[in-house]
Amino acid sequence: MTKEKEKLLEIELKIGKILRAGVFISSAVIIIGLAMFVFTGHSGYSGTTYPRGLSEIVRGLLEFKPFAWLMTGLFLLILTPVLRVLASIFAFAKEGDRMYVIITMMVLAVLVLAIFLGHTGA
Repeated sequence: MTKEKEKLLEIELKIGKILRAGVFISSAVIIIGLAMFVFTGHSGYSGTTYPRGLSEIVRGLLEFKPFAWLMTGLFLLILTPVLRVLASIFAFAKEGDRMYVIITMMVLAVLVLAIFLGHTGA
């Protein structure tokens, strides 16, 4: 196997580890939130309210509110592919492949735009 293929395989293995870790961590946080919900019988919020911002979610985490833990787990799950794209940018830059760096940066821009538009409700 050539050195270039070995480097590419090493990079893919690292990216795979990032994806596995992200899914594992987000799953663990979601399971904690579900367990808290099952044992307490309530979401930690009254009626149909829920945390809407990052500060409210962090406050809910510190206060051990089940719904905040569930939302954090889902946020981490959504963040996992974004981390993969970031890792890919660094991997392509390390290889010196400018075209793929640019393409991957455009993909990242689309992801960030979609997250921003989804957050604002546009």
